[in-house]
Amino acid sequence: MAAITGQTSKEDRKHPVDATLPPFKMFTSGLQHVAASYAGVVAPPMIVGPACGLGPTETAFLMGASLFTAGIATLLQTLGFWKVGAKLPFVNGVSFAGVTPMVAIAKEHGARDALPVIFGAVLVAGVLGFLLAPYFSRLVRFFPPVVTGTVITLIGVSLLPVAFRWSQGGNEQAADYGSLTNIAMAAATFLIVLVLRRVLRGFLQQIAILLGLVAGTLIAIPVGITDFSALTKAGLIGFPTPFHFGAPQFDVAAIVSMCIVMLVCMTESTADMLALGRIVGRPADERTIAGGLRADTLGSALSPLFNGFANSAFAQNIGLVAMTRVRSRFVVATSGVILIVLGLCPVAASVISLVPLPVLGGAGIVLFGSVAASGVQTLAGAAMEKGDNALIVAAAVGVGLIPIAAPEFYHAFPKDLLVVLDSGISTGCLVAIVLNLAFNHLGKKGAADGPEADGDPAEAAPEIPRQPARGRLDGDEAAASPAH
Repeated sequence: MAAITGQTSKEDRKHPVDATLPPFKMFTSGLQHVAASYAGVVAPPMIVGPACGLGPTETAFLMGASLFTAGIATLLQTLGFWKVGAKLPFVNGVSFAGVTPMVAIAKEHGARDALPVIFGAVLVAGVLGFLLAPYFSRLVRFFPPVVTGTVITLIGVSLLPVAFRWSQGGNEQAADYGSLTNIAMAAATFLIVLVLRRVLRGFLQQIAILLGLVAGTLIAIPVGITDFSALTKAGLIGFPTPFHFGAPQFDVAAIVSMCIVMLVCMTESTADMLALGRIVGRPADERTIAGGLRADTLGSALSPLFNGFANSAFAQNIGLVAMTRVRSRFVVATSGVILIVLGLCPVAASVISLVPLPVLGGAGIVLFGSVAASGVQTLAGAAMEKGDNALIVAAAVGVGLIPIAAPEFYHAFPKDLLVVLDSGISTGCLVAIVLNLAFNHLGKKGAADGPEADGDPAEAAPEIPRQPARGRLDGDEAAASPAH
């Protein structure tokens, strides 16, 4: 009736970010996000656990705790409450930025006290970050398209080496690392995903990544690179007992170290929110970023209670949203629920872990490449014909690529600085912001460079076409729309 009268119901006007899918599509799409982020969630505890003297059983417990707390943080980010949550389709998980400092804390304090000291530092850093969120969000004015495009491109490029390592087997110490078998499996999965995206239509096309992972895993079974040992040893229920490793301890040096990590995470999350906001057609403003940072930091402050670490927005899922065009935050909220279930049920988590890393790497190349492509597209609207803007991008990308192309470049620098310098996203972002201010804002050039050079990035960004939502985000409509 609304179509006949020309009137549009409130449900019809709902933005795709706020729309829902049918239950089955909601679950499978959410599961796809979990598959893309699972390795990123469990990898940090796999590194930190042994560094803190934990055996396989306790390390597995730490991995389950990380899945559980990642699910809580994801729900805070996607559903939110009060002024908490960006309410964008973001998966939150354990940040890699904290791995090096946490390993250093473990070496300094010894196996017995390391985890309580780490948890105490994460707790304080999370609370401090929560208090700083509304002030930190004001930095959004320093992220015009020339900066956001550079950062988004660096996010994708920074993630690609992770996919390459996965494609080789993940463990550089393993005998089969980089073997023809591993790389062939990654290549097969890569091709399967591309073929599925080309030949499938509608909802099946949207879950091509999930279907590719399933197909790659099935092929890997006769090849012999699928490990079923975790499935046979896993228990049915494994609740992460609060303060399992002891009450938090507060060490000044550890707290300072984790506070620096938190600032790095907040910088990267701001860039991630700006990237995802453009992709889903709802540019992230100051209020959105403040809410997103509150969700990150509140999730980080709550994590130590359940033996988890600092959480931040996962850039991996930006590529999945860009590729599938499924923009519903409720899909990612579903993935948050799945993460919680995986944290409470080790058997279920083990099923997800059956996906071999080479298979995940093949799909990851497509996902992470999609993020870099989104950054290039953003730069297309950043007045690159102006020599200064091209120079800003060239310098920022060059500096941001240093830790990616030459990981040992900063080896002689103080360890405390490596938290920032080893992140190409952080260094590239800082260079882009400083150079944008220097070339486009200071002196007489600031007023002449136009909206692309300064002002609110949401205003400067070109309008992204939005798909109509008929009460729900229809998968077929989203798939039929060209990628932006």
